[in-house]
Amino acid sequence: MPRSKSVVRWLVPALIAVAWLALAGPLGSFSGKLASVSENDSTAFLPSSAESTRVTELQAGFRTERTLPVILLWESGDGALDGAQLAEIGERTAAAVALAEESDALVGEPSPPIPSDDGAAAQVVLPFSPDLGDVLGEVIAELRDLPAVDGATAYVTGPGAVFSDFAEGFSGIDGLLLVAAFGVVLLILLVVYRSPLLPLLVIGTAGMALVVSLAVVYFLADQGWITVNGQSQGIASILVVGAATDYGLLLVARYREELRLEESKYTAMRIALRQSWEPIVASGATVVLGVLCLLFSDLGSNRGLGPVSAVCIAFAMLAALTFLPAVLVLFGRAAFWPFRPRHGVEQPQGRGWQRVAAGVGRRPARVLLGSVALLLALAAFAPTFDAGGIALSDAVRGGSPSATGQEALARHFEAGGASPAVVITPADDWQAVAEAARGLDGVIDVVPFTGEQAGPPGAGSAEPVEVDGLVRLDATLADAPDSEAAQQTVTELRTAVRDVDPEALVGGSSASDLDTQESAARDLAVIVPLVLLVITVVLALLLRALVAPILLVATVALSVLSTVGVSALVFDHLFGFPGSDPQVLLIGFVFLVALGIDYNIFLMTRAREESMRHGTRDGVLRALAVTGGVITSAGLVLAATFGALTVLPLVILIQLGFLVGFGVLLDTFLVRSLLVPAAVHLIGDRVWWPGRLATRRTRPEPERELERV
Repeated sequence: MPRSKSVVRWLVPALIAVAWLALAGPLGSFSGKLASVSENDSTAFLPSSAESTRVTELQAGFRTERTLPVILLWESGDGALDGAQLAEIGERTAAAVALAEESDALVGEPSPPIPSDDGAAAQVVLPFSPDLGDVLGEVIAELRDLPAVDGATAYVTGPGAVFSDFAEGFSGIDGLLLVAAFGVVLLILLVVYRSPLLPLLVIGTAGMALVVSLAVVYFLADQGWITVNGQSQGIASILVVGAATDYGLLLVARYREELRLEESKYTAMRIALRQSWEPIVASGATVVLGVLCLLFSDLGSNRGLGPVSAVCIAFAMLAALTFLPAVLVLFGRAAFWPFRPRHGVEQPQGRGWQRVAAGVGRRPARVLLGSVALLLALAAFAPTFDAGGIALSDAVRGGSPSATGQEALARHFEAGGASPAVVITPADDWQAVAEAARGLDGVIDVVPFTGEQAGPPGAGSAEPVEVDGLVRLDATLADAPDSEAAQQTVTELRTAVRDVDPEALVGGSSASDLDTQESAARDLAVIVPLVLLVITVVLALLLRALVAPILLVATVALSVLSTVGVSALVFDHLFGFPGSDPQVLLIGFVFLVALGIDYNIFLMTRAREESMRHGTRDGVLRALAVTGGVITSAGLVLAATFGALTVLPLVILIQLGFLVGFGVLLDTFLVRSLLVPAAVHLIGDRVWWPGRLATRRTRPEPERELERV
């Protein structure tokens, strides 16, 4: 071989590797800034058409600022609060107000200490700005550090503290998630490859993709083109690590296979890339198009997750097809040390997947019926999945200080007193609207907004401020503003006031939570069929068939239903979660379908290749035996990376981690390993209809076992 050609062969991959390293270095600092452009206020994600959003806009006309109430509560440990304790509470209140003013947190006048009817507690309401960002958590922490009142227990609660505790669950999310994800991936790769170097190359590829993709996401969010929150930030990190590792595993397996057939490492990589790029690109495109369906969501948080995930998958795919091949070629067979694949020597392999393939081939009908029966039995529990929402105070695993304070508040005061529902109604009917609202069991009192600070419930009513023919009424609810009971009251309140005046609107924090739940339910009904349609089209184009795509999508949909059924049992009976959010179902579905299809793509593209040589029935069994090890490893990696979400204290991410992790394992070990091969074996060549397989002339190869990976 000419020396110049030899130099080019190693120079090109070297330049590719250096280019990635040079790009990742400067961009690494941007990933740490992503939290600075994150938005975790759920009300900011509501569509403009939501009723609570319209109320918020109309409230501006009454010259009132949006507030996030923070409640200081003192509860006596023994009977009523005495004079000395009340005096100390007054001192603590003055100190709390001074702290809040130092941070510019207050946007209104704080209330004086308000004693409870039983005299055993006192509360102070501090109206905080809802736009404090990280400052909110700092002020809440300082308030909790105020000196204690002798004989009384102090709490910092209310909507502001509840939101702060929830946002605190996202603090350090990057570091904790990445340590957990990379740690578990490294462990799995060490077990799979039994090589100290190869896992580092694969993880390095994932790291490159992560750094670059998060920098791009930061730029898009900083420009205001997409919305990022702590949830999408955590999911993005997991997605990059899992996807880049999966694509890397597929390429490495094919490269190792070709190194046994080709003496030249460059030729082996060229063939491995030619055989791997199509399933990798098809897999990445499927996930990208699937997650981009989230752009049709009504909720800004879901719309933001779509492009964030798409960017992450795109760079995971790009890194797996450029950086990883480059470093693998540079290291050659040494990357697999101490078990280097030798040219012309078949490395001894276990016969596990050969036996699975042989078992499927002997009794395909029995395997198919057994797999479907098991999935249907698990799916039967799917309707019991509680997606009715979860209170923000219950969203932190193990409880939170604000949730404990909410319970104490409810023992002595109306739990919804600090965050009333807001009714905007035409001025002509405001008294009738107020009376209709007062008649509801979940409403303590209704008072008109007079331009001054409202008194406690029952203080009476005065003439309201009228703006453009509209009046604002504040309805104190009996339940905590973030509770399911408060949302139910808002539903009844909307019905009651509109029976009096169809133009009356109800907003406030409870109404925002309700509108968020309803928008999420709408998204589920719209996006689920859209994702299924998009993925079916992608598979039809990839496999040049219609029967196979419909079969694959149907099996994955059944797998998702089974996963939801198992999750319903686990969440209710094992973890004891109080419920789940519809967004968990939506995001879980999108990722399960898009990622679950990946393994079927890996299997079926190899099955098509083998079927051209050996026919469909034999080809799918050969594909199962050949891809069994790599796809199982990829499934374990992806399940483990999503399982890393369970180390976080947030219920919604724990549920999402379990849902996707278990679903991936179910796809890997049951759907892809048994159900799909059995169905394809029974259908035969008709699975490629309306296309037809063309016989492919193969290169001379030595005789070898089915399992060559």
